[in-house]
Amino acid sequence: MKAAYYESKGAARAVLRVGERPLPQPAANEVRVRVHVSAVNPSDTKARGGLRVKEMPFPVVIPHQDGAGVIDAVGPGVDPARAGERVWIYEANLNRPFGTAAQYTCVPAHKAVKLPAGVDFPIGACLGIPVMTAHRCVFADGPIDGKTVLVHGGAGAVGYYAVQLAKLGGAARVIATVSRPEQAERAREAGADASINYRHEDVAARVKEICGTVPAIDRAIDVAFGANLAVNLAILRPSGVIATYASDAQPEPKVPFWPLLAKDLTVRFVLVYAMPAQAHADAAAFITDALTRGALRHQIHRIFTLDEIAAAHEATEAMTNVGKVLVTID
Repeated sequence: MKAAYYESKGAARAVLRVGERPLPQPAANEVRVRVHVSAVNPSDTKARGGLRVKEMPFPVVIPHQDGAGVIDAVGPGVDPARAGERVWIYEANLNRPFGTAAQYTCVPAHKAVKLPAGVDFPIGACLGIPVMTAHRCVFADGPIDGKTVLVHGGAGAVGYYAVQLAKLGGAARVIATVSRPEQAERAREAGADASINYRHEDVAARVKEICGTVPAIDRAIDVAFGANLAVNLAILRPSGVIATYASDAQPEPKVPFWPLLAKDLTVRFVLVYAMPAQAHADAAAFITDALTRGALRHQIHRIFTLDEIAAAHEATEAMTNVGKVLVTID
């Protein structure tokens, strides 16, 4: 089969190769999927670049966690009727050497989720890691009916979906922070009631202007925990929640214990790869329902070919493009 792969970590153009690899065979309780579209997540590029772990986990890695395609074979323990099923895939590369950047990939059967009729493969590939992360951030600490939610980075891969999920979950008001006008437009498209340009505006002052008071936020969904900690402390109501899934700018932030304690705040760290099986199942069920109802919007920056995988990784690493980077598989 044709696949993209790397045998050492480093820059995309230095280590990524495209060529023939052995056709995988599904083990017990696994399915094999003929991949039509693969998605590039930031965690894929960080893993390939060796940002946190320098050593190769396996001698050869076919990257990418997410994708969409058609089940073409099943292993022992899987209903044979699943062959031919259109599915979206999540965490294909988690603790496994071969992800979705290939014509075929094998995954545990529950990680191949049926695509509702009318949902195409590019949309299916967009789901997985970003939407499951957003679901955990929004709902892990209880219902949000009638609450005010702030989504930092409301046009980002996770933030764009977090805005939508908060609205679908009944939030009374959703505010998004952005850094550019085009991001503000995308956040409004997702359903944000207001947006704040954090580069040019005082976030706490704007929250007060929008809500009439501070503290006013019940739940903050955060892509930059360390950088946003001070403003979250200022705007969160007592017993509020910070649900955070990244802190790249300040990877080891200083935690202000007493101010957090004084407000009885909860800090929830969200890593989709480590969250419980039930959380994955709940997210998959929510996503399926929303897709069936046509209730989710998606943003795609560009679809590359498999031969252009290095450029696809670079587009993801640029962090300036709005929308998902996808790779179509021949």
